[in-house]
Formats: sequence, structure tokens, C-alpha cells
Amino acid sequence: MSSTHTDCGCTPAALPLTVKDFRSNLKPIWCPGCGDYGVVTALYRALINIGRPPHEIAFVSGIGCSSRIPGYTTAYGFNTVHGRALPIAQGIKMANPDLLVLVAGGDGDGFSIGGGHVPHAIRRNLDLTYIVMDNHIYGLTKGQLSPTTPRGSKTPTSAYGSIEEPVNPLLYVLAYGAGFVAQGVPADMEGLSKMIEEAIRYPGFSFVNIQSPCVTFGDPEDQMKVQKTRMRKLAAEGHDPANRLRAMDLAQGYGTELYTGVFYRNPNPPPTYDQQIRERQEVLQPKPVAA
Repeated sequence: MSSTHTDCGCTPAALPLTVKDFRSNLKPIWCPGCGDYGVVTALYRALINIGRPPHEIAFVSGIGCSSRIPGYTTAYGFNTVHGRALPIAQGIKMANPDLLVLVAGGDGDGFSIGGGHVPHAIRRNLDLTYIVMDNHIYGLTKGQLSPTTPRGSKTPTSAYGSIEEPVNPLLYVLAYGAGFVAQGVPADMEGLSKMIEEAIRYPGFSFVNIQSPCVTFGDPEDQMKVQKTRMRKLAAEGHDPANRLRAMDLAQGYGTELYTGVFYRNPNPPPTYDQQIRERQEVLQPKPVAA
């Protein structure tokens, strides 16, 4: 008989799962060397450890290079319109709270056209894991300026150098009140897979920002070889992920320091929206009439 993980409510499959259980027959069409290959591999590893079979997982994405990920898994996948992955995912979770629901997108998908959905997904606190592949560029549409592109960058839409201040995804979601916030890189595969697993196990909305390099249009300083030399693991720095103020202070280093690991994990997670829906449904259930 299978046992249940007390920290996430997951019921492992009867037999051990492998990468083959989660990898679909579709072949990724990302550019050779794209960081997203590492992300999907880390995701497979995390799901193996979680132990939920593919038919108990729903994977929702927006539009962009990174949003192709659901098609490369055997989970239920929904490739939505640009910027609308979070509302679709919330609807799925509310309709079927027993599903493990993952959400994927890029920095443009999540913090430009979809940016208005982020604070509301966080405040509702459904049990979702939102994975953003942040490459500081619009890769699928030929390298235009994105919300996280550094000031001064020259792109097809900022030929003389960007004069816009970039969005700080980490600081945004911390300020909105997200209970779990982390950042990883595909250059650290072991750390990334463990981070995704921990995000999935967190009971509530969790956010993982992944600095996933674009080899075609991205900055040379963002590539994986450089990541290995720049990354600073928060655990090695002695950071306490229960300290939200310190997490916000560290998050201000986005764009200059490459911190990896868990910035914040709420030590006292509040009830999730889906949990409260179930409780409300039980209260509103018609009571049996005495004979």
C-alpha cells in the first residue's frame, strides 16, 4: 500500500517512477544550448521524487519558448494564450483540488502582459507552483526588450540601449506576499531539481524564478558557463529562509548578484484557497432530513 507525504498530500505511485514516465514523445525544438533543456530535466527529477503519476498532474503555460514545456511531459497540458496561464491554472485547481497543478512561463509572459494576474494568484494562495524561465529577453519573437532586460541593453526594440528600469521578479512576488520564493539556474542541476521539488511540496502558492539563458539573443554574461562562476548559494551564505525582510534585502541584488536557493519560505503557511473552498462546500452541503 502506498503512503502519503504529510507535507504535500501527495500519494506516490504504486511502482517507482522514472524519467520515462514523465517525458513525452515530442522532441524539444529549443535552440541547442538553451537553458530550458536543463529546466525540463530538473522538473522530471523533481516529479520523480514527488511521486505523483502523470495523470494526477496538470501543467499550464502561456506563450513563448519556455511555455512549450507542458508538451514535453506526459502530464495533462494546457498551452494557453499569452499571459493567461495563472488564471487558467487557478480555475483548474479550484475545479479539481486533488490535481497537482504546475504553471510555466517566461519573464515576458509573466511580468508583462500577464503581470496583473500575479498579485491576485498570490493573495488567493491556491496550491500552485509557478515556474518562470527568466532570460531577460523575448526569445521566441527574435530578441526584443522584455520586462527584465537590463537598462542599457541594445535589442531590436531598443536599438540605442534600453532606458527602462527592469522588473525585479523576486522583489515583486515577495512584496505581494508569496509564501515560497526561490531562484535557480540550469548550471546547478541538482540544486534546481531540489528547489522545484521543495516548491511543489510547499502548501500554497510557490514561485521559482529560473535564470534560463537564451543562447541566441541573450547576453553573454547570462550564459551557463558564466552562471557557474557567478552563482552564490543562499544556504552557503547562511541565509535563513524564514526571514522575509532579509529575503527582500537579498532580492534587491537581482541583476547584479546571482543568488540561488530559497529566499523565503513562510514557516507558518496560511490555509490555501482550495482548502478553504472544500471547507466551505462541507458547510454548505444540504443536511440529511431526519426520518
